[in-house]
Amino acid sequence: MRISKTLYLFFIPGFLLYFIFFIYPTASALFYSFTDWDGLSENFRYVGFENYERAFTGDSVFAKVFVNNLQFMFTVVVLQTLVALAFAILLVKNTKTNVFFRALYFFPTILSSVSVAFIWAFIYDPTFGILNSFLESAGLGAYTLGWLGDASIAIYCLAITQVWFHAGQMLIIFVAGLQSIPEDLYEVARIEGASKWQTFKSVTWPLLAPSATIVVAYTTIQSFKAFDLVFAMTGGGPNNATEIIATYIYEVAFRSYEFGYASAISVLFMIIIGIITYLQFKALRSDRVSY
Repeated sequence: MRISKTLYLFFIPGFLLYFIFFIYPTASALFYSFTDWDGLSENFRYVGFENYERAFTGDSVFAKVFVNNLQFMFTVVVLQTLVALAFAILLVKNTKTNVFFRALYFFPTILSSVSVAFIWAFIYDPTFGILNSFLESAGLGAYTLGWLGDASIAIYCLAITQVWFHAGQMLIIFVAGLQSIPEDLYEVARIEGASKWQTFKSVTWPLLAPSATIVVAYTTIQSFKAFDLVFAMTGGGPNNATEIIATYIYEVAFRSYEFGYASAISVLFMIIIGIITYLQFKALRSDRVSY
């Protein structure tokens, strides 16, 4: 069967949108990463790999920001995956109660990031916040803290907010994955006398690998792109303790007007996400199923 050449015209609108909103901006960022453009003037000069050298050897803030992002990502990926999986196992059956709780846990996902940031900034407020008020009323006043003002824990407070924000979304993916596992396999495991842990390890988890891969990869990308949440809650403070790469790019580009350097960080940002996502897919690749 021959395909009419006219059909290829239907690819043009989609390709144009992809070119305008992805290919062209990416190519522009790569081009400007080799310049000292300030984002305003028409003139700039080519500086070669100076921006990249600065990121690796001459910018201590970037090194700190990179570590912050890894801490944030690791905390969010581990907690969000475990929380979503645990609730998915509890709510896998399609009862009215379970459906209600799935919808309840999914609800935060439909809120705007700025709304979530303001809600949790109030919860963490050292003077009027719900968290410190609860600790005071429970007789645990010694444990009250300035949660977002403490450089040693602020990034983890943001990670908990991110988990609350998106765990319900990952829960739905895990529920779909669990419901696709044939019940016959669980019946065989029960007949063979397998414990719940053995059943989970040998049946549930291997067959849940495709869903787990999606959850881990998507959660990783989310944690690197949590610009609005971090910016609205802390602005990267205190003392860059909660600055992540996305917010640092904004600081460099729109406050220091170093668009060339910001472009170089953006390119590195894209490469970092690509490498980490690739390694995760290798570790949780969908075809790794054992029976």
